[in-house]
Amino acid sequence: MPPPPSLSELSRPELEALLIELFGKVAGLEKIIGEQREEIARLKGLKGRPALKPSGMDKATEPAKAVEKQKRRFRGKVAPRVIIEDLVIKAAAVPEGSCFKGYEPFLVQDLVISATATCYQRERWVTPDGRTILAPLPEGIGCHFGPELRRFVLMHYHQGQSTLPRLVALLRSVGVSISKRQVQRLLTDKHEEFVSEAQAVLRAGLETSPFVSADDTGARHAGKTGFCTQIGNDWFTWFGTRSSKSRLNFLDLLRAGHTDYGLNDAASGYMRTHDLSAALIARLMAEPQTCFADEEAWLSHLDRLGFTALTVTPDPVRVATEGALWGSVQAHTFLGDAVVLSDDAGQFNVGRHALCWIHAERLVHKLDTFTDEQRAAQARVRGLIWTFYASLKAYQRKPTKRRCLALRARFDRIFLRRTGFVTLDRLLARLHANKDELLMVLDRPEIPLHTNGSKNDIRCYVTRRKVSAGTRSDIGRDCRDAFLESLHL
Repeated sequence: MPPPPSLSELSRPELEALLIELFGKVAGLEKIIGEQREEIARLKGLKGRPALKPSGMDKATEPAKAVEKQKRRFRGKVAPRVIIEDLVIKAAAVPEGSCFKGYEPFLVQDLVISATATCYQRERWVTPDGRTILAPLPEGIGCHFGPELRRFVLMHYHQGQSTLPRLVALLRSVGVSISKRQVQRLLTDKHEEFVSEAQAVLRAGLETSPFVSADDTGARHAGKTGFCTQIGNDWFTWFGTRSSKSRLNFLDLLRAGHTDYGLNDAASGYMRTHDLSAALIARLMAEPQTCFADEEAWLSHLDRLGFTALTVTPDPVRVATEGALWGSVQAHTFLGDAVVLSDDAGQFNVGRHALCWIHAERLVHKLDTFTDEQRAAQARVRGLIWTFYASLKAYQRKPTKRRCLALRARFDRIFLRRTGFVTLDRLLARLHANKDELLMVLDRPEIPLHTNGSKNDIRCYVTRRKVSAGTRSDIGRDCRDAFLESLHL
């Protein structure tokens, strides 16, 4: 059916009929694609999706370590480094005339886990004016469970990756009278200091670090699908769970708890880079008010300027909001000249952005090949990338201007080549378009070439998710994110 001259000329019944017809065609195409995939799998002799192992590019390009022949040393008897609190002398039954030769030590370590209960009889007085005065509790006692029990619960739940029912069963087995709800309260109540400390760690990291890497993973919260974002580097790591994984969400997390929106040079530069029209930017920057306390004040300002009534691409409200968030990040001196390293997920592309080489090479590694020529072209390109990656690692150890220029030219030769394998050529052209982000290390040799640190850090959240699914309350979510950092101390 030829397309109509204009969709606006069609009536509602005609549009509905057209939509139903298109849905039918899409369903038919999906069925054909599914049948073609099954046929391809049958011809290749595959059963389902093939399991692809990691390429191992990073480990394979490490410089060889010199092996020195050393005399083999055998491990002797090692005494445990413990404090001996009890010394017991055991007598032996010996025949008459035996000669005493001293003692032979035999160290035994044991563990005693027991429940104790203390009742504080607090004096209660009534003053002449009718006030009631109670004697204070000892320092550190704020509820009916002592600090050691609270520490035990936090350690086993977060570091031991235990579940709530198992933790309750363990405590009851040693004689503690406690319910599941009470354990839940120990995990979430009165932990504002830990949450604030985690926020302070993020602020310090964003202020002082030369780079941060970011990653995210799925996270259930309040019965809905959410996302946990990791931000960190070799010196710190931070987790934040939200309902979205958009760039707006990432910029909001980079504010590290601040709620303001700012219009400054960084904000206007962001808006220009993301194709907001010059007239709209001028309208925003001409306003005397440049700082807004919260989201409500900012959106009211955009509505007053007429941004919300515009229906153009890109969305002016979204781009302007992202720019104001980036302006707030820069106003609080976060990131500054730091590099944001990611796996090419679009939401992390802010500021000075660098890409992970492991994920770039993985695209070539996972490419489907069907002929010997295609497999040979793929292997040849992967070999060139591996060699180039090793050269980048050598450059990090000893950067020079000459080597920098040579590596840039070599990058062009690798990713502008024509192999005759059309899909591979398109992929190489796509990677070449990211040249500045892949070669950020030439300008900043101190940044890593991969996001393995973020992948390793966020793995603890994945483990926690497998153990006990999601969170229900906001305070439970914030406590889980804060205490996850303790696993990396």
